[in-house]
Amino acid sequence: MTKKNSPSRNLPAAARQLLKKIEAHEAIGGVIGLGYVGLPLVLLINRKGFRSLGFDIDPKKVAKLKAGRSYIEHFPDAAIAELVGGGRFEATTDFARAGEADTLSICLPTPLDRNMQPDLTAIKTTMTAMAPHLRPGQLIILESTTYPGTTEEVLQPILEGGGLKVGRDIFLAFSPEREDPGNPQYSAANIPKVVGAVTPVCRELVMAYYGALFERLVPVSDCCTAEMTKLLENIYRCVNIALVNELKLLTQRMDINIWEVIEAASTKPFGFQPFYPGPGLGGHCIPIDPFYLSWKARAYDFTTRFIDLAGEINTRMPYEVVERTVKALGESGRSIKGAKILVLGVAYKKNVDDIRESPALKVIRLLKERGAEISYYDPHVPFFRSERHGELPARSLKTLTPKALRAADAVLILTDHDAVDYETVVRHARLVVDTRNATRAVKSGRNKIVRA
Repeated sequence: MTKKNSPSRNLPAAARQLLKKIEAHEAIGGVIGLGYVGLPLVLLINRKGFRSLGFDIDPKKVAKLKAGRSYIEHFPDAAIAELVGGGRFEATTDFARAGEADTLSICLPTPLDRNMQPDLTAIKTTMTAMAPHLRPGQLIILESTTYPGTTEEVLQPILEGGGLKVGRDIFLAFSPEREDPGNPQYSAANIPKVVGAVTPVCRELVMAYYGALFERLVPVSDCCTAEMTKLLENIYRCVNIALVNELKLLTQRMDINIWEVIEAASTKPFGFQPFYPGPGLGGHCIPIDPFYLSWKARAYDFTTRFIDLAGEINTRMPYEVVERTVKALGESGRSIKGAKILVLGVAYKKNVDDIRESPALKVIRLLKERGAEISYYDPHVPFFRSERHGELPARSLKTLTPKALRAADAVLILTDHDAVDYETVVRHARLVVDTRNATRAVKSGRNKIVRA
């Protein structure tokens, strides 16, 4: 736990006042964006004894929170009801209330546009709308993953546009989110928190505030270093997943079980960390964040060849899964056109309700384009619709029955949720195409299983 600081004599008056509020737990912690990153942060802020104010543009989310209901599966209604019932949290769509918070943690999406370039629209639009309502003595912390330089090149000019000076009147830092939805081992509080700041005063304030929330802080020299740290974490995973995805395609031709290879290699007690293949990359970070650095690197006349190649391989995987499925159907005497395919799992990873960038969405669309009739079962995602993807072009099954399994020409496992009984799947399905090695423990009927 980071030790609390005492107000320094050489701090600006606005900083001294904010530091006193933080140390007395009288500061109001604002969170902008109440999704998979922002909502856990709100819960943590309140658990640590601070009042909080949450901002979101989605009135449905705000209404649910005010009613004490959750919209994220791994946060039960009871936790939200307790949060709201305590009277120390309020959710709002009114961004003009930004001046009421003493700190503002920005947890907004940073997707890629159609040209695979960073799209900072949400951050720019939101902060431009909030800027006229900001006041001296506020700490702004950007948590959204982005390219090195964003905090100082994009956010700082917006904040200073109204006359407030960063480091004197208002304070700015970057601390990348490290959420892992559905992971019971790590929560918002016990994941080490990297922090970088624009000035030494900003650094002292963010260390004080986040030091009161998180069990361990990892301070770095500046915002660019903190921004680059998050990108390295995700690029590391992206490149290694691409490696095993490529090896999966090779070992399929060689009739070698890549899963058995990985399991055997994992027995080495040093120098090896297992990564696993799949139908593609999903989630809000790994499929997107590496390209933020690729884009920024071009400004320095530098080509990130590893990142670009990894992205190419991972992006290709949904197409490979479809081709493998078409081939498996053909070998069983069935054309893809008109084939009834039951997809198991549309979340981007097991045991969560998060479908952001899920490769299952791409696979389903590709199969649909080939003329297949698609239904899906996901115990965590009974229905899905978003502004970006629209309604999923598949019929959702409320329950997974032997009858539904027998009716399908092929059962395609895209997400290996623990709630699914894969023994039952193999027993009743005519053909199983397994992209996640979910059927590894099934003892009989393995002649029906095709790895993809």
